[in-house]
Formats: sequence, C-alpha cells, structure tokens
Amino acid sequence: MAFHTINGRSVAYRLLGSDVNPLIVLAHPLGMSQAVWDDIIPALLPRYRVLTWDLPGHGASQAASGAQITPADLAAEALALAELAAAERFHFAGTSIGGVVGQQLIAEHSDRLLSATLTNTGAVIGNPDLWNTRAGRVRQEGLAAMSEEIVPRWFAPQAFEASPALKAGWCVQMSRGDDESYAQLCEMLGRDTFTGKLSGKNAPHKVVPNKVKVQLFGGSEDMATPPATLEALAAELDGAPLEIFDGVGHVPSVEAPVLFAQKLIAVLSTGSNYDVA
Repeated sequence: MAFHTINGRSVAYRLLGSDVNPLIVLAHPLGMSQAVWDDIIPALLPRYRVLTWDLPGHGASQAASGAQITPADLAAEALALAELAAAERFHFAGTSIGGVVGQQLIAEHSDRLLSATLTNTGAVIGNPDLWNTRAGRVRQEGLAAMSEEIVPRWFAPQAFEASPALKAGWCVQMSRGDDESYAQLCEMLGRDTFTGKLSGKNAPHKVVPNKVKVQLFGGSEDMATPPATLEALAAELDGAPLEIFDGVGHVPSVEAPVLFAQKLIAVLSTGSNYDVA
C-alpha cells in the first residue's frame, strides 16, 4: 500500500502490475475498503495494471477534511491517482458509491475513460430521508454500533452460509471507518443524483476522441440497489447493457469473484454494445 496527498489529505492506494499494460481503476462501496477487490486482482494482473484506493475515512485513507463531499471530489481522486500512474486514459469499475464515482467520470470526464463498468449502483440510490437519517444516526451512534445492522444488507444469505465469518470480518472493517466521513458520503448520496446527466441526448456535448464503453452489473439479492435501480440507471444511459447475477447481493467482487472477474475481463477485452458520447 502507498499514500498520496490529494487536496491536502492522505489517500491510501495500491498500484499493481506492469506499466506497459492498460490501467484499470477500481472504486469500492460505502463502508468497505479497497480490499473488496483482492479476490479479482490476480485475474486482472496478467493483462492490466490495477489501481485501487480507499475513499475518504475508509480503510487507510485520511478522514474528510471539509464540510461536504461531492461526486466531483471523489472523481478528482480517481483522476489524480490515474495521473500518478501516468495513464492519460483508463478503464474504470466501481461498485455502489464507487459506481457513483464512475457516473461522475462519464458525465464530466468521458475523454479520460476507455470503459466504465458500474455495478450495484444507480443514478438515484435510496432517497434523501433515508441517507440523512443514516448520517444523523452515524454521528450519534457511530459506525461500530451500526455495523451489525448495515453489513447484513451487503450480502446474499448464501454468502454467509458459505463463509460464516464474513459478517464479523466486515463489521470490524466498517467499525474502523471515520464516522463523519461516512455521514458526509451518506448525505452526498441523498443530495447528488445523476438523473438526466448521463444520456448522450441530454448530457452537455463534449469533444472526445473515443466513446466510452459502458456495462452494468447487479445482484438478484441486492437489498441496497435492487435490479430495478440498475434498470433505471440503464435507461438513464440510453439502454446500457445490464446483467443481473443470480443469487448475488451488493458486492459481487466479494460474493462471486470468479464470475465477476470473468465478466469484467470480457468487458475490458471487447467493450460493451453501448457507447455514451
């Protein structure tokens, strides 16, 4: 693991693989860490250079330093790290709030993307009341107290059956996060949505050398971003292809890493059938 200062804040990241290979940047879900990618990285490394990082106040990254986090702030981290890797253009994959980062990149920085794979996310996730209530509770109760309630929503029941220690492990990881950073990210999800911002018909015109390849994935057992949320995002993207993994919850890279790695590599190798200008 390495550290890079971005806007005065220390950001933990990993940059793995040969610098002759194309770069893929991976963004993790809310409350988790870049460790969610550990089981798929070995499958990527033969053909791709891999960059992962921890969001503000998650994993080993420093807590948020301002009063409000925006999708533009998170996208700026991804771009700064890609520049550190000397990659003018890169592939991107993000899950949940990581997918929100991807949507910001598509909307404002499509010229930097070779492809975008968005999983278990949405143009709108939940609603403001839900996120503002959670933010308030986190500030009052703390992530350690709430982890037992939140972590079970991430995984399908089969995942806990296959790995009984999964819940306890991720509860520990979530408990170590920064309460205020998490609360601000909750408020961001309730405040900043991408309705009307992703369509090639409605988005501001940009001069880009290539179109962005987009693929969406979801889980049939996902309670946080159910298939309907992914279907709505596909519609916002003028019909981007969507595949739902049967029996999988909110974090396919953890629950079904072999399947997810295979699907992701297929996207990276061939692109999707959808381009957003």
